[in-house]
Amino acid sequence: MKGWPFVPEQASTVASKVDDLYLFLMIISIFFGVLIAGLVTYFFIRYRRRPDDKAPPHIHGSLLLELTWSVIPLVIVVGVFFWSAKVFFEIHHVPDDAMQVYVVGKRWMWKVQHVSGQREINELHVPVGLPVKLTLTSEDVIHSFYVPAFRIKRDAIPGRYTTIWFEATKPGRYHLFCAEYCGTKHSGMIGWVEVMEPHAFQNWLAGGASTQSPAAAGEKLFRELACVTCHRADTGARGPDLAGVAGRDVALADGTQVRADENYLRESIVNPTARIVAGYQPVMPTFQGVVNEEQLMQLVAYIQSLPIRPRPDPSAEPLGGTQETKGVAQP
Repeated sequence: MKGWPFVPEQASTVASKVDDLYLFLMIISIFFGVLIAGLVTYFFIRYRRRPDDKAPPHIHGSLLLELTWSVIPLVIVVGVFFWSAKVFFEIHHVPDDAMQVYVVGKRWMWKVQHVSGQREINELHVPVGLPVKLTLTSEDVIHSFYVPAFRIKRDAIPGRYTTIWFEATKPGRYHLFCAEYCGTKHSGMIGWVEVMEPHAFQNWLAGGASTQSPAAAGEKLFRELACVTCHRADTGARGPDLAGVAGRDVALADGTQVRADENYLRESIVNPTARIVAGYQPVMPTFQGVVNEEQLMQLVAYIQSLPIRPRPDPSAEPLGGTQETKGVAQP
């Protein structure tokens, strides 16, 4: 569909795959729509009732015909299902080497921060040929991050994190829209994605006004909020050690387990009594309203950046052992 009228240009690795699937669905829909409409029109005219006609004989049907019009649509539908599932999983499976970018939607703007600290408003600079992972959330209502040229669209939802990724295939400047009605100035919530050559992107990073990285800002906030008083590695800590907890399974007090992903870490900060870690008491206060969405992202980024702490030598442990940490602190 490249070059077709009213079709955005293809500027990502998944754009052509989405277009191929969409084109096939259009062809199938048009073909069967025309076929059925033509047959209905033909039978309507060919077998219309005339004044001198007698009643036609009863038709008992054909098993072969019924199997044909049942099996052919079944094969097409199953084929479309597996094809679309393959494209869906490819779009939502983030590569391990993807560059991380944090995006916060707010009426009526997109606030972007790179892991190196650079901030942008309604713009996103990325290198060509490198996967980019977007972690999205919203400060107010539901927004939707939509770049037609990349064929990606993902909702930014208040109170949780969503992710999407893309890999741009050619340099250029591409439209960014909010695809979810979010208020009176929804139509003005637009921006640009600037795709650059790798060396030009590195020059942009070096020449831009850089602030603290999200992880560094999160570490500072972690200390300012006195989180370090409870989340320590010693045996007397009131909360578990957070080193290396991100991405691990956490044992809960009710006997279940949960993966410590972005949404779990965020929930542990704003609603710590929701899921309590085994071995710890509900003593952590909520930080709902104390920190905003950007600060929550920074705290989560800091926790995710903590490496796994080396286990002490068992022979050097004092008599009685030490308390085993089990995950993120929750009251």
